[in-house]
Parts: sequence; C-alpha cells; structure tokens
Amino acid sequence: MLPTGIAVLRDIETRSISPENFDGAKAGGGRATEGTGAAPAADLGTGWKVSPSVDIPASSTFEMASIAGPAKITHIWLTTHRNNWRSLVLRAYWNGAEQPAIEVPLGDFFANGWGTFAQVGSAMVAANPHGGFNSYWPMPFTGSARLTIENLADSVATLYYQVTYDQGAPIAEEAAASGVLHAQFRRSNPLPDKETHPIVTGVTGRGQYVGTYMAWGVNSPGWWGEGEIKFYLDGDREYPTICGTGTEDYFGGAWNFDVPGTGYTEFSTPYLGMPQVLRPDGLYNSQQRFGMYRWHVPDPIRFHEDLTVDIQALGWKPGHRYNPLHDDIASTAFFYLDRDTARRPDFPGADFLLTAGEPMDPLT
Repeated sequence: MLPTGIAVLRDIETRSISPENFDGAKAGGGRATEGTGAAPAADLGTGWKVSPSVDIPASSTFEMASIAGPAKITHIWLTTHRNNWRSLVLRAYWNGAEQPAIEVPLGDFFANGWGTFAQVGSAMVAANPHGGFNSYWPMPFTGSARLTIENLADSVATLYYQVTYDQGAPIAEEAAASGVLHAQFRRSNPLPDKETHPIVTGVTGRGQYVGTYMAWGVNSPGWWGEGEIKFYLDGDREYPTICGTGTEDYFGGAWNFDVPGTGYTEFSTPYLGMPQVLRPDGLYNSQQRFGMYRWHVPDPIRFHEDLTVDIQALGWKPGHRYNPLHDDIASTAFFYLDRDTARRPDFPGADFLLTAGEPMDPLT
C-alpha cells in the first residue's frame, strides 16, 4: 500500500543510528576505527564496514539509541542469532520517563516468539530470511527516546541494528498531537483453570489499541481456538463493549485455520495472519505451537479512560461442551497512549521466557 503523501516534499531531516553511527550525527557514519568488523577491514581501513554490530555481554544492558526530540522513529531493523530471540529484551523509554513503555522479548516484538523463524509479510512487522526483523510502527515523541537491549543470557549476544528517525517542524507538530507507542508482554504457562489470559490490564488514559501478537502453545489434543477476545473500554468491568467470536476469527481465519486436505495453513497478510505452525516431530517437539498477529491499523480500537483486554482458551469436550484449556500463551499488545508510562506487569525472569528445554544428549 502506497503511503499517503509519499511524493510530498516537506521540511524533514532523516537520521539513522547504527553501530557505524552510534548517535546518528550528520556525516557521522563510517568513521569507526574499532568494532566487530575491524579485523576483516584491516586491509581496507576506515569506512569499510569496521563496526557493523555490537557484542552485548551476558547479564548486561546496551543502549541501542538515544534521540533528542521532537522526532519520530520510522523503521527499526535488527538481527541476532535465534537463540537470543527470547533472552534479549527490547525496551523503549519516552520523554525521560524512568519506566519503559515498550518491554518485550525481541522475537515476540517482531512476531517470532518461538525461537524458530517464521516469515512475516505484514505492513507493520516484516520478518525476512533468516531473522531479518523490521518494525514499521511509527514511534513519535516530543522530548526524547531511549531504546535499550538487555541480555538475560549467560553468554555474549551479537546484535546488528539500525534505527531510522525523522525530525523537523512537521514531525514536531505530528508528535505533539500523537500518543506514544506502548508494547507489553505477558505469558501464561500454563493458563490456570477457568481463567482468561490477560493481554492488557487496567491501562488508564486516552489512546488506541493497535495490535496483538500471540505465541500460542497447545497443551492438550483437539481444537484449541474457540475462546473469545474481549475489550473492556472506558469503565467496562463485568462485561466488555467489544467481544470476539473465536480465536481464529479474531486473527482473520475461520474453521480451525484448516484447508481441507492440508490441515493448519500458514498465512501472512498486511494486517493479520498466522505465519507460524510448529508441528510435533515425534521427539522433543511434542506439542503444536502457533504464531498469530492482528494489527488494528485500519481499525484501531479507541478508548478515552481505560482499557483491559483478555482472551479465553477453549476447546471441546464430549456433549458439544466447551473445554477450558491450560495452554502456554504469550501475548504482545501494542497501543498508543497519551502518557509515557502505563500500568504493566512485572517482567518475567529468563527461565520463564524459555520456549523449550535443552534436548538430552544421547551420548550421556
């Protein structure tokens, strides 16, 4: 889809932060004399890919970008080994806030929550072979932005990245009229009996909900997606204003995501999809797992006072009765808000983020 106004010339400057230009300064790129590419560039010298990536030590945090506003981040590209997709945590702090508005494992932010690559061809997130992660979520801010990556693992993680942003009078005007992007991660593993999975809980303020990514692991046989998603808006408590009709319906599919003769069928469209189906392999991967996204970009869900979102996990049992499930459900919620911080869950530790146990060494 062609962006509106792509041909209009405006008084805007574009800058980009990467390991080759850590602060995005004008004419500041390609000047590195040290970096992860220094040895390969030894015969070529400065300007020849001397610093294409960074090594983040174990149990440490790296500041990926620090930007003075007003500005708008327009694109984030990054890549790292898939072993790091749940142990690296992306955080974003807006306008000097001490608490992050974005706090999500790297893979889940880019719709790849299982540590196994899935190609995503959506408008807001693109994941390309093999682990090229792209975000096109607009991130406007008036004062400042700080993006960090925390390495929860006990080993070094190598990260390649580029953060591109715009600044100028039109961007300042846009930022002043915009909310800031929030992204929150939650995991239920397993989901307690007859409880719903919380996606957003008690966020206050004015804003719009714009996206859901879910990494859903099935812990029992049979169909798992009969549950409804519910949006509680502006004072709703017992009953929601917006109520879905089923999990596969919310993500744009129908009838079990099942193409007859094919079974579960992956799909990826600009605003919704199920790009990942991980099937049992008869050994360590014993359960089915899925990755699904729904971007409410043409159809944001607007709220003025508060927002809570949850989803049921339902299958079937004999007698055509619903069966509450105890699945492994991880969600990432995206929303814009008129404030820099929001109520958010405590972030889980490294062990709770794991997607699978280490396979047994058959020789021991």
